[in-house]
Amino acid sequence: MGRSLADLKPGDRARVISFNDMGPLSQRIMTLGLLEGSEVQVIRRAPAGDPMEIRVMDYALSLRRDEARTIQVELLS
Repeated sequence: MGRSLADLKPGDRARVISFNDMGPLSQRIMTLGLLEGSEVQVIRRAPAGDPMEIRVMDYALSLRRDEARTIQVELLS
């Protein structure tokens, strides 16, 4: 079963499987290229854990923990 993007640690790779909420926040995230089926890698987290930096396609994207919780992923090996 999937987990949220917020649960991942630096170095983890995952595939986006769904969004919990298809409201304005999810729409904004999708316009940035984070779509269902996209592969992501967690690069790092801020010292307090928020925000987190992920790599999607060939660029880095920073997300707040609350934003990352709306994204369901499956962990890749």
